[in-house]
Amino acid sequence: MTAGPTTSLSHLDADGRARMVDVGGKDVTDRTATATARFLTRPDVVALVRADDLPKADVLATARIAGIQGAKHTSDLIPLCHPLPLTSVSVDFDFDESAIIVTATAKTTGRTGVEMEALTAVAIAGLTLHDMVKAVDPEAILDDLKLVEKTGGKRGHWTRETLRAGTAAVLVASTAGAAGTREDTTGPVISAWLEDHGYAVDGVTIASDADVAETLAALVATAPAVIITTGGTGMSPTDRTPEATRRVLDRELPGIAEAIRAAGLAKTPTAALSRGLAGTSGGTVVVNLPGSRGGVKDGLSVLDGLLEHLVAQIAGGGAHE
Repeated sequence: MTAGPTTSLSHLDADGRARMVDVGGKDVTDRTATATARFLTRPDVVALVRADDLPKADVLATARIAGIQGAKHTSDLIPLCHPLPLTSVSVDFDFDESAIIVTATAKTTGRTGVEMEALTAVAIAGLTLHDMVKAVDPEAILDDLKLVEKTGGKRGHWTRETLRAGTAAVLVASTAGAAGTREDTTGPVISAWLEDHGYAVDGVTIASDADVAETLAALVATAPAVIITTGGTGMSPTDRTPEATRRVLDRELPGIAEAIRAAGLAKTPTAALSRGLAGTSGGTVVVNLPGSRGGVKDGLSVLDGLLEHLVAQIAGGGAHE
């Protein structure tokens, strides 16, 4: 449950003067924080960044390193922040048609949280993106910078409850598709189905099997109402979608996953090999579908009618009849 806001500013003393908070009496705990922002630019610039085809090469690699460096120097940049021994900082990127979504997670073991380190990492990574693309799009905007989750300390687990109702995202797990050597034929089918059911689709993201975990985590951080994945659910050594999904789920919905397998089994025995999961991450519904067009069609037939009820129920408006 989200804790309520405090009624006083911790960085002001009784006389209203700025102070550095004494954290000496706090417990040492494992602490994490995740922040995100959207770098808004033109679709052609997004394509150039994804293809690493700008005059300033290594755009994402440079922005990632800059974000990590920013997190490490947070106490030098923000006067009242404590220097922290960071144990991990990750900076990841996702794409939709006209934006690059930046997500950063910072971790430490200490007496105070790492929210500012995660936010600083995202801000510096986003500013570096601006520096890298300004020659082709000086009007780009870094927008919607926010903390989305934190753990550890007195308040425990906190998650931003602001869900982008009526939005959806599609993730295609395909190493060949991500490399551009195979045409994606399932992502557009799912996207069209979602749009027909009233969802504004952020876009179809194609990730290699090795990158599915970080890509899915980045999509979850953008808080759409629904994420549907396709591919990577079988027994190939590279199939990792169920493992990546389990890491982000708060609650599993085994009945949906079993119904999707049953729909496939009615047509092909190999559907029994699918390890796809379904569940919720915060208020986001996440469903794994197989990678074949037939498997996607069967899975969407299961979700038809069911998904609307589930989303409404999570939002508090779908009581049992």
